[in-house]
Amino acid sequence: MEKKIIRTTNAPAPIGPYNQAVAFGNMLFISGQIALDAVSGELVQGSVTIETKKVMENLAAILHEAGMDFSNVLKTSIFLMDMKMFGEVNEEYAKSFPENAPARETVQVAGLPKGVNVEISMIAAK
Repeated sequence: MEKKIIRTTNAPAPIGPYNQAVAFGNMLFISGQIALDAVSGELVQGSVTIETKKVMENLAAILHEAGMDFSNVLKTSIFLMDMKMFGEVNEEYAKSFPENAPARETVQVAGLPKGVNVEISMIAAK
């Protein structure tokens, strides 16, 4: 098997030495996404709900580029600046998984890129 780099202009370009996602066999590993607008490169600011919505849109664009959608997601990791945001993030996140949500962990961290409140990564499979 060979790894394949997944790139789409419908999600923000990486801000470091990594790719949006890497496919290997039937598996897809998506790098952590934050609330960056793919066109402007600017942060989408406002409430953590607005940030989470943009993060999920970015993840959906990467999944789509790989020929997948949220039904293919096996595992997510959510990184929060403050666990007090858990309920708001969870409510917006749940909209992408109306049935059969993936395995997941949510952790509070000391800092995230560009000072955002939430970052989410995913593992999916066909």
